Amino acid sequence: MSQLSNVDEAKRAEWMELYERMLLIRRAEERLGKEAQAGNLPGGVHLYIGQEASGVGVCSVLEDTDFITSTHRGHGHFLAKGGDLKAMFAELWGKRTGICKGMGGSMHVADVSKGILGANGIVGGGIAIAAGAAMGIKVAGEKKVAVCLFGDGAANQGVLMESLNMSAVWSFPVIWVLENNGLSEFTITRKVTAGEFTDRARAVGLPTITVDGNDVLAVQAAMKEAVDRAKSGGGSTFIETLTYRIRGHLEAEDAFLGGYSYRTQDEIDVWKAPDKDPILRFAARLIQEGAATAEELEELDAQVIGQVDEAVRYALDSEDADPELVFDITFSGQRA
Repeated sequence: MSQLSNVDEAKRAEWMELYERMLLIRRAEERLGKEAQAGNLPGGVHLYIGQEASGVGVCSVLEDTDFITSTHRGHGHFLAKGGDLKAMFAELWGKRTGICKGMGGSMHVADVSKGILGANGIVGGGIAIAAGAAMGIKVAGEKKVAVCLFGDGAANQGVLMESLNMSAVWSFPVIWVLENNGLSEFTITRKVTAGEFTDRARAVGLPTITVDGNDVLAVQAAMKEAVDRAKSGGGSTFIETLTYRIRGHLEAEDAFLGGYSYRTQDEIDVWKAPDKDPILRFAARLIQEGAATAEELEELDAQVIGQVDEAVRYALDSEDADPELVFDITFSGQRA
């Protein structure tokens, strides 16, 4: 660390933790992308690359006792909330050591001990779950929050307005985090969505915040405000994080598109540039503020890649999932 650091040791440690968590998500997702394209995974994967600052900024303010609901693009949220990388990889490879014993797969990673109520293969599927979790918190009189992470495609589901209305009427301690990446599967969002997303929350009287979703500290600050409001009895907040999905809707995207393209490579390259990419941006700030040197960040990157390599070995060495579990954890009471 530079002797000319503009941040104290506590702030430096916090910033480095944020950076490491974002880097872990990026390197894990990059590895999953390679494995998927090589045909080494038993299912498709929807990667979070480019949106790491949003999930990490959100979850950096939360405790294990706070809840999150996620999306089909949920690996990043799982890791941001403190989920175990090895258990997640084992789940994606369909192994018994997976976080859901290999029976959930990529779109359903969950760990209730960490407050992770689950990713969800249904677009908008986590919205009502988050409202229900928040209702439970309120009824129990607990100082906790539920956070719903969802995308701009899910924002067009009717369940959102129902849940926003409930959270406003009953002052639920739920924080709505719309990760607006400008894309709804294979469609540019502005082509299928009218108006501003935040107006939907304003219509029921909820406070709203729109923030640069590729700035982890800006997201963290917005979340601190929302969490403080919710835990002090002030109810819900709607946060829109403006970000971008660098990779395709899923890694097998080309097979679905059949030659069609919904965005240009030039557009993607703009968001991969150092002034947009959330990890490159924060790395530059760490160096500029004297919180870390380029060499320290390179060393950290190597350590993170080592963790990812170890998680892959763990997954490959684990036993395959037991299909008989379907009778206990999917269809309860169906054993003969």
